[in-house]
Amino acid sequence: MATVSVVVVAFNALPWLERSLGSVAGHETIVVDNGSADASVEVARRHGAQVIEQENRGFGAGNNTGMRAASGDYFLLLNSDAWVVGDAVERLVEFAEAHPEAAVFGPRLLNEDGTLQRSARGFPSLWRLATEYFFLRKLAPRSTLLNALYAGGFEHDEVREVDWLYGAALLVRRAAADEVGLFDESFFMFGEETDWCYRFRAAGWKVLFFPGAEVVHVGGATHGGRLYRENLRSHLRFLAKHRGLREAERARRLLLAALRLRGLLYRGERGRQYRDGAAFLASGSAQALLS
Repeated sequence: MATVSVVVVAFNALPWLERSLGSVAGHETIVVDNGSADASVEVARRHGAQVIEQENRGFGAGNNTGMRAASGDYFLLLNSDAWVVGDAVERLVEFAEAHPEAAVFGPRLLNEDGTLQRSARGFPSLWRLATEYFFLRKLAPRSTLLNALYAGGFEHDEVREVDWLYGAALLVRRAAADEVGLFDESFFMFGEETDWCYRFRAAGWKVLFFPGAEVVHVGGATHGGRLYRENLRSHLRFLAKHRGLREAERARRLLLAALRLRGLLYRGERGRQYRDGAAFLASGSAQALLS
């Protein structure tokens, strides 16, 4: 029987961490704490998890530390604000064992109220970023032309090979990770799973969505949406790494125009966030923003 090691990265993860760890009881669990100021470490130890404390070098770096300490045939990377439903771990492993051609498996994500949380994604490109940041996907959200970034038209109700999966809960085959390598730690937060899935696919592995297992994900509980600049930087980093700096610079200019427009259209906190993002993008070239 294949074994699973659960890796949870915590950063001021209360109150959700307790429920997250309780949902994976019985599996080897490693909690990497990125410098929490709350009682996350104490809660993790009370649940019998192996705890590794380190400075906050980012979400990918935290997961890497946990995976290096893990012993399982599979890694279940679980956000600290997410918890598995029923026997979702066993269902994921059973599915993975039946699909040896795949490296990454994602369950069906649910919001707290039980509604679907879309997790299948398309790799960023200039066009796909334009459809998102200039609101074009709102014109035809079910269209693959205007909403490929969020897999428009896919109801998340069937097994499907996808570009990449949102990293709130991912089952990853250790053998594939040994071949391809772990997360690129230059992605501090956001984009690390995009890059990882891209590398898996480039090496010939598949990334599969599996609706037969479910995980509830609160979303944004730890960072509270405060890392908007990192989200923008992740787009630039992905494009610079896989398409070149010229493409990243084009994306910077596209995003800058879009956020300046959004900053004019919106008031309050949302408008402030867009204007702050525009100021960040205007502060230097793509190369400078990534250095």
